[in-house]
Amino acid sequence: MSDVYRVTRAELFKLVRRPSGWVLLGAAVVLSQVFGYLVPYLSYRSGGGDGEVVGGATPEQLLAGTLPDQLVANSIGGFPVFVGALALVLGAVMFGGEHNWGTVKTLLTQRPGRGRILVGRLLALVVALLVATGVMFTTGAASATAIALAEGEPVVWPGTGALASGFAAGWLILAMWGVLGAVLGETMRGVALPIGLGVVWVLGVENLLSALAGSMLSALQPVRDVLPGVNAGSLAAAVMPDGLVEP
Repeated sequence: MSDVYRVTRAELFKLVRRPSGWVLLGAAVVLSQVFGYLVPYLSYRSGGGDGEVVGGATPEQLLAGTLPDQLVANSIGGFPVFVGALALVLGAVMFGGEHNWGTVKTLLTQRPGRGRILVGRLLALVVALLVATGVMFTTGAASATAIALAEGEPVVWPGTGALASGFAAGWLILAMWGVLGAVLGETMRGVALPIGLGVVWVLGVENLLSALAGSMLSALQPVRDVLPGVNAGSLAAAVMPDGLVEP
């Protein structure tokens, strides 16, 4: 266990000092804030609060969706797709990057065995994604609080159980995508190809298969049911407030 701990600590040490991790985290936060809070709030302000429908919702509904009691939905709503794609990129960079930099042999010639190195690196990845999940919830809470105070709305948070289940679900979704990226990076011994294939899969192939299974080719339904993105979306929907569950 001490070897695994040392590998995990070393991987986290490297990750903190590499700009790629911070860039990915920043991109995830920006996407979450823009689509979860900024766009709905600007739509609410442009609607004038007179009941006019804006993008399929009244201004009052848009405002309600940005308040603190919707923290879980706004925090993990993008995890199955956009934020998940960034987690996949992180996994590919952490594992495939060692092959690009030629440091794999150095790792394997040290005292820990191959299995312990792998476990330690995977632990570092899931710990990093745990921290990222916490950052997403924290920044979401800050934005929701600011909007509530600006609009004179009460600051009411989700229950402890809802927060815990939402946080755990978000972490699990990111961990799934991150490990998938790690597998691609380690298998293909690089970074560019795993990232390209992974992002195309997350943003394109899964959506296409889901659309075909739901319309023209019902025979693809069993395939759709085991797709990682589809199951991630189902998990996220299961912990969202009933009023915000998307079809």
